[in-house]
Amino acid sequence: MRRLVSVLIVMGLAAFAAGLLLTRPVSVPAAELAGLSGDAVAGEAVFWAAGCASCHAAEDATGEARLVLSGGQRFPSDFGTFVAPNVSMDPEHGIGDWTFPQFVTALQEGISPEGRHYYPAFPYPAYRLATRQDLADLWAFWQTLPSSDAPSAPHELGFPFTIRRTVGVWNLLNLSDDFVVTGDLTAEQARGRYLAEALAHCGECHTPRNALGGLDRAAWLAGAPDPSGSGRIPPLTPDELRWSEAEIAAYLTDGFTPSFDSAGGHMASVIRNLGQLASADRFAIAAYLKALPEPAEDGTIPY
Repeated sequence: MRRLVSVLIVMGLAAFAAGLLLTRPVSVPAAELAGLSGDAVAGEAVFWAAGCASCHAAEDATGEARLVLSGGQRFPSDFGTFVAPNVSMDPEHGIGDWTFPQFVTALQEGISPEGRHYYPAFPYPAYRLATRQDLADLWAFWQTLPSSDAPSAPHELGFPFTIRRTVGVWNLLNLSDDFVVTGDLTAEQARGRYLAEALAHCGECHTPRNALGGLDRAAWLAGAPDPSGSGRIPPLTPDELRWSEAEIAAYLTDGFTPSFDSAGGHMASVIRNLGQLASADRFAIAAYLKALPEPAEDGTIPY
């Protein structure tokens, strides 16, 4: 019995050590980014495509105020309420003292400069599909943005979700380096996939989640409950979204549906972002959505 107990203790310690190793924070080495230089003009388009202002500007901000990334918006979920932090260029309350590798590490690995896991309410699972050149351009533009000295508010979470190391387990189960939609795509559809799946992270709202909060990739863009607890975020699959490519592109420009309804809630902010892009990009997103396969009878989507 004593030997059995000893073996179990050793196995438990080994499992614990393996868990710490597998869930450890990982940083992007500076050497991987060597030689990249950013273009702030190109970075502005990445900024709008990625929807940064939708979460990090003040909730009712308009115009130039949407470039003040002081944080404070609240995002309810089944796990608690997440509060967007200040990510302005303020060196004390924002990210003004970050390096480019730290910026990329946050966006693609979900790890802070202090080596802590960010919660996936921050859509780093999508941004990890972004190209490093786009992130270099984004960082160049970010450094032109105004600072805010507003302190970041803490998230409102209960135990055990306050243990950030558990996010490392979540990452093991949910992070992917592959696009959802594969197969033969035209150049326009491939551009739309990149915009929708990586930068604009459409799946974060329009795809249902499993019990742990991971995206159900088998039901990609099939609609999901609104995390506020009221209503449902609509599906974007072709069996549900019957608009033409031109109608989708027009909606992404001004927020008006073919029946002259208008976008509301968080989608109104998304429209303000996408409306800043080149018309070809909005048509590319439309082409991607029209290329999605229709769900099978069991509700799954045959990717």
